[in-house]
Amino acid sequence: MIHNTAIIDPKAKIDKDVSIGAYSIIGPDVKIGSKTIIQPHVNIVGDTLIGKNNKIYSFASIGNDPQDLKYKNEKTKLVIGDYNKIREYVTINPGTVGGGGLTKVGNNCLFMVHSHIAHDCTIGNNVILANSVPIGGHAKIDDDVIIGGNSAVQQFTRVGKLSMIGGMCGVVKDILPYSLVFGNRSILKGVNMIGLRRKNISNNKINNVKKAFSIIFQNNNHMENIKKIPSDIINDELIKDILEFLNSDKKRPICTPREKDENN
Repeated sequence: MIHNTAIIDPKAKIDKDVSIGAYSIIGPDVKIGSKTIIQPHVNIVGDTLIGKNNKIYSFASIGNDPQDLKYKNEKTKLVIGDYNKIREYVTINPGTVGGGGLTKVGNNCLFMVHSHIAHDCTIGNNVILANSVPIGGHAKIDDDVIIGGNSAVQQFTRVGKLSMIGGMCGVVKDILPYSLVFGNRSILKGVNMIGLRRKNISNNKINNVKKAFSIIFQNNNHMENIKKIPSDIINDELIKDILEFLNSDKKRPICTPREKDENN
């Protein structure tokens, strides 16, 4: 059902079973997949692809210009997957030419009221952003990450899979997969035990992650310390995730248990 007050450009590609509420605006380059629900007063513009079975709540702004002074109206994209809930006043911006031209959101995410995803971000599957969480440009948030209310993620930061970040935390460093992080500025507090158990990860594998963390962060020489991880756990898939994250290209130091540790 499309409300008669909705303004939809005739060039937009809207599946026949999409619901669009009163006074919503859909631009010419927008594509919206099956069974997606657009509530009243939603603005969707730009080269924006939205998948199926999403629900976008009132006053969300999707696909509008990046908040980047270098942006000069270039043609860039925003791609949003399936089964996401995008709550009131959420803003999601497309990419920029300098950042690859694409902002991408996965599936089954929940973006609570007033959260923001900036240009050139990559957001994985099953991600939860609580109220008023802004994600800075070029950030990468992996699968199953939860970020607590009023926390902020600095641009170019990476947050590894199945990490949990507490509320009111300034995330200014890369966060390893499976981490529990909180504090005024992001400090590693241990392994995200709750998140791992919710995913039915065995106690043995959780203990392997804890062991790896203790070795990696025993001093400031993190890249040297990974050589000390025992051979009996080095091939564990969770440990491989951690090592791959550490060895990947990065713009930020790694979040550690020590607030002043800036060496990595």
